[in-house]
Amino acid sequence: MSMVDISEKPDVFREATARGEIQLSRETLRLIKENRVEKGDALSVAKVAGILAAKKTSDVIPLCHPLALSTVAVKTEVLDSRVAVEATVKALGKTGVEMEALTAVSVVLLTIWDMTKQYEKDAEGQYPTTVITNVTVLRKVKKY
Repeated sequence: MSMVDISEKPDVFREATARGEIQLSRETLRLIKENRVEKGDALSVAKVAGILAAKKTSDVIPLCHPLALSTVAVKTEVLDSRVAVEATVKALGKTGVEMEALTAVSVVLLTIWDMTKQYEKDAEGQYPTTVITNVTVLRKVKKY
């Protein structure tokens, strides 16, 4: 087992955008919109968590190369039954940044879940409506 040898590859511009969603109850979505989540501003905290996660991707995915990222941008949108998250990552390097974009989206979604879990639990402590879905890479760019 080894990391892929990228030493002979040229540095090129890399960009990737990933997306995902978390389904929440309407009451929880209302609390998020009104910034009344007890733990704090769920979307702002989640965005920062996603940016930090993108920067640390190689620490949690064993064979990922550590990358010097140029930027990580995270957007969230509260919809009728869910929060949609999009993360775009850019770098000048030898390997793509799609894993960093996926990691950012995943951690944003997990952070939203953590920030709102007290509202999502039912009487038995389960999460009947909370679901993370549709985590995917929307696009990947490589420019020489």
